[in-house]
Amino acid sequence: MSKNYDFKNLRVLVVDDCKFMRGILERMLQALGLGYIRVASDGISAWELLCTEDFDLIITDWEMEPEDGASLVRRIRLDPDSPARYIPVVMLTGYTEKAKVMNARDIGITEFLAKPLAARSLHARIMNIVDNPRPFVRTASFFGPCRRRLNLPSFEGADRRASELDAVEI
Repeated sequence: MSKNYDFKNLRVLVVDDCKFMRGILERMLQALGLGYIRVASDGISAWELLCTEDFDLIITDWEMEPEDGASLVRRIRLDPDSPARYIPVVMLTGYTEKAKVMNARDIGITEFLAKPLAARSLHARIMNIVDNPRPFVRTASFFGPCRRRLNLPSFEGADRRASELDAVEI
């Protein structure tokens, strides 16, 4: 059964240094019914917008100058003055090697989206964020959405968590 959502109140910040890509993302989001979309051309201008406005979601490109998407996400997650530490972040990139995806996960992104971009994929990532919100985890070396997507209660081994609640920030 297909779910219908009203996204008109969802506030999204799109961060990409390519004006053409910002325009494509903006039109796709409008077609999905999003009512409030702001754009920034790099991590620095995105941070400035985050400090002055409230957003529900960030979609950011990885490669940008002078501040890239990875640096922006690290700042959002780790800066004690961050106005949006818990905001879902979709990382958008043409680099889809496993190491890049793992790095994105490890800096605290919520979803990963590969270019070339398809409206269906963008919609699927937004739906996953809405339907399956992930708890945030703080450890000595990580802060961000729980990186474990699968609930495997039968996992046994040295790396098994003692309690799922030990690492979840409330």
